[in-house]
Amino acid sequence: MLDTARKTLSPLQLRALEEFGGRINKFGVNFALCNADGEVVQLCGGGAFESSAEQLTQISRQALDQIDGKSPNIDTQTPVWRFGDENVVLAAVLKSAPNRTESGETAGLALIDLGNASHNMHGANGLHADSAYWMEMLRLLVENLQASTRAEEQIEIVGTELAQTYEELVLLHKLSTNMRVTEQDANFLQMACDSLTEIVLVEGIAILLEKTIENEQQLAVAAGSGLLDLDEQMAAVLHSRLAEEINAGKDALLDSEVDSAFKYDWPDNIKNIMAVPLCAKDKTESHFAERTQDGTRIIGMMVAINRIDKQDFDSIDVKLFNSVANSCAVFIENGRLFTDLKELFIGSLRALTNSIDAKDQYTRGHSERVAFISRWIAERLSEKELLAEEQVHKIYLAGLLHDIGKIGVNEAVLCKKGKLTDREFDCIKEHPSIGAGILREIKQMRDIVPGVLSHHERVDGKGYPDGLAGEQVPLIGKIVGLADSFDAMTSKRTYRDARTVEQALAEIEKGLGTQFDEKVGRIFLDSDVYHLWDILQDAVGFVGVDGKGNFSEYGTAAVGTLIR
Repeated sequence: MLDTARKTLSPLQLRALEEFGGRINKFGVNFALCNADGEVVQLCGGGAFESSAEQLTQISRQALDQIDGKSPNIDTQTPVWRFGDENVVLAAVLKSAPNRTESGETAGLALIDLGNASHNMHGANGLHADSAYWMEMLRLLVENLQASTRAEEQIEIVGTELAQTYEELVLLHKLSTNMRVTEQDANFLQMACDSLTEIVLVEGIAILLEKTIENEQQLAVAAGSGLLDLDEQMAAVLHSRLAEEINAGKDALLDSEVDSAFKYDWPDNIKNIMAVPLCAKDKTESHFAERTQDGTRIIGMMVAINRIDKQDFDSIDVKLFNSVANSCAVFIENGRLFTDLKELFIGSLRALTNSIDAKDQYTRGHSERVAFISRWIAERLSEKELLAEEQVHKIYLAGLLHDIGKIGVNEAVLCKKGKLTDREFDCIKEHPSIGAGILREIKQMRDIVPGVLSHHERVDGKGYPDGLAGEQVPLIGKIVGLADSFDAMTSKRTYRDARTVEQALAEIEKGLGTQFDEKVGRIFLDSDVYHLWDILQDAVGFVGVDGKGNFSEYGTAAVGTLIR
């Protein structure tokens, strides 16, 4: 049975041995295969004589004892032993196939039994006289098997490298396809860490970025997994050492005690460590963002400790980690540029609306208040029916821009004290159409247009500019119209004093089903309007209903729905 040999020899090697035995049997000699313990596991007889399994086992064990190379019969690098004078047996060691045992370990022996002079037709001067020839045949067999073994090893290595490369390409493709500017930094960076640890087995990995904590700039963990504890002091030390290595021309900080002592002092739990930089063309001055030789700045780093399946990190790991770190840096920089773009956009919108509000001191801040009230109503509505966050953002922006058309209305009419004439009021009534016309020219603003155009429509059909009624009035127009009315009623005008919140709520209640949509109006009336009023009166700025962020930050986020 070949069960034992099959554990250490590959199918290719076994097939070659069987073919070899069959061929030499034709010349009247026997072929045997022994395992690493010297036991005969296969015997191919040529028919001229019978081999003694006991004798072959004894010879195999003698050969195994001589593997140390002390045999006087070894005349080449491939050892072949000759045993016996009358009964001549030749033996050669077989090495294991790749991934079956440790490299170079003995897998078994191949034996050629030449028998004795009376066992073969060639007589005393026959096969025994040609033993050198058979030794060479056995040597060639072993060398061919070793060559095939090395080929298998190379194929195995190439296959493993190809599989590794494929996984790396899949990872980089995954990162590139998820590199959306609307994606949260934490989500993307955590995905990068998790995906990387599926390929490179480590005890811990982390991405550190500069953050403001308690009014101080610190390097803090933005994403990570595993056993890697980095406090503020350790993060600063790592950053300093990484910058030192990068400025010395290295691609990464690599340190271990595998080939030599540690270059730096590390905590006891660190056996090997690697850190690569996250670089960006960041122009902002920073305590940590040190400039590198190519002019970029180190805005963070990726750190991993204690390789699990290997003794140490190698150059392949460095290349992969740098590729992932570069993708993370590009994502972060794109996110910052996108934020800058959003802030520029919302700043431009505010400057535009403020220029309109500035025409009349009595309406100053009106546009931002209407935007916030519109958002308030939309968020309350979203709690009762399906209303996407993106739609809430667009309703907010419609509230911010609802009066943009007043830029085309004569300032004397806008600021007139006293009652307007019919002609003057007709001029005022043109501002929704003017505003809609302005915004239609901007592709990203087209979803905002209905709110700007219809915020003075009424559900009873008595509004303007188109006299829409009931469901003809879009939801965004109903919400902005109600927000506009509430702020107008609670604000002082040249022709009247501001109404109290109670009076404004009473007017809205009275106008349900005529001026205001029943459902939208009821949503607003049932909400905590007095809390909303306190927020609007905050002199410092508008704070979100959840207590997080300020009015400016929300506006920037809302703009992101338009320019993503």
